[in-house]
Amino acid sequence: MNINKNDTAVVVIDPQNDVLNETGVSWDLVSENVRENKTIENIEQVFKAAKQTGFEVFISPHYYYPTDYGWNFAGTVERMMLESKEFDRSGALSLDGFLGSGADWLDRYKPFIEDGKTIVVSPHKAYGPQSNDLVLQLRKRNISKVILLGMLANICVEAHLRDLIEQGFEVLVVKDATAAPQHPELGDGYKAALINFGYIANAVLSTDEIVKAMQ
Repeated sequence: MNINKNDTAVVVIDPQNDVLNETGVSWDLVSENVRENKTIENIEQVFKAAKQTGFEVFISPHYYYPTDYGWNFAGTVERMMLESKEFDRSGALSLDGFLGSGADWLDRYKPFIEDGKTIVVSPHKAYGPQSNDLVLQLRKRNISKVILLGMLANICVEAHLRDLIEQGFEVLVVKDATAAPQHPELGDGYKAALINFGYIANAVLSTDEIVKAMQ
């Protein structure tokens, strides 16, 4: 897979407090894997490299609004997120209570995301980009290749990977710029994700490898 800033973009999934901050509602499930992978630091490295080398950066966030709590059914992790009010926001048109909340960006990423150049797409509602405008925004900029990273590896990142592949994009996953829940009953989400990344993605690289390739 040839990395070129003219047709390749960085897509970061859910760089938000609820999954990357010690105060986040999912921290207990992901903290061990985040620390092991140095996920927080590695995401920051990719942000820095993208900004320094001129690669466009897209954010696909996860938000739940009050109306979403009226859903009549949900899958296992959806139920967990809704019950814990993960990525909770006061409304689609309101930022009341957003600053510093679980839905807000991790502070160390804000200079990269809020620089006036990063494209923040509409939120995905389950796991993949089928419910937001990520693909449209990529297509409108003639992007055909994606460097994919963020949270959570076996859920939203994998769901984005699968859909982007189906949509005809080439996708490279940064394997240590992500992490997953390690649940006592559901199992090791990171191990599952790595296996599927290897089967599905066009390439799977470490942070050091992708930063070198971008330069």
